[in-house]
Amino acid sequence: MRLPSPLYAGTLLKRYKRFFADIRLDDGRLITAVTPNTGSMKGVCVPGSRVLVSRSDSPTRKIPYTWELVDVDGKWVGINTYLPNHLAAEALDCKLIPELAHFSSYRREVKLPSGSRIDFALEPGAALLEVKNVTLVEGGVALFPDSVTERGTRHLHELMEVVAEGREAYMLYVVQHHQAVTFSPADEIDPVYGTTVRDAHQAGVKLIAMKADVSEHEIVLRERLPVEL
Repeated sequence: MRLPSPLYAGTLLKRYKRFFADIRLDDGRLITAVTPNTGSMKGVCVPGSRVLVSRSDSPTRKIPYTWELVDVDGKWVGINTYLPNHLAAEALDCKLIPELAHFSSYRREVKLPSGSRIDFALEPGAALLEVKNVTLVEGGVALFPDSVTERGTRHLHELMEVVAEGREAYMLYVVQHHQAVTFSPADEIDPVYGTTVRDAHQAGVKLIAMKADVSEHEIVLRERLPVEL
């Protein structure tokens, strides 16, 4: 997936109110950028970090800049939680994930009877696929979530209900961090989620973790990560 061009380089000053970040661009301008990430962003929102932002020319945007990437140990990490669904769609289109290659089509943002929404319905078979963004990595282990997520736990229960009905269900963790070598649930941050994801696995929900190559030009799903429960 190609990133917006051009991207503007700067230095992170602070993130606040979850959705905003103050950044000093390399040309000296001080800007506020939208932060498209609802998590804690632990480990990837350190003041002084190098960042890249995009700019929208839409007249309806009150804040034209969006924070896209942050430098961690000399390589870019993607923090935009809206992008993993696009990466998943590309992977489905290109048959990049063997477990999902037999599905011929999909619908996005599917509303369930509960009123909740799941990222993808896959055909044939009406299987469900939920996608989560991962930016927290500690000691080579990609961890999700980076803050307590009742919504994420609810999605796991909904996927388990699908399996109980005789259909397939998948959880795809998109890791936009180069330091990851394995994936695990973040039990210390959200033990309820950790317990639920293990229950989901035992119930038949298939867990997939993929690491993306991130550059200033594009983000591409490349590498399968072992899931360690």
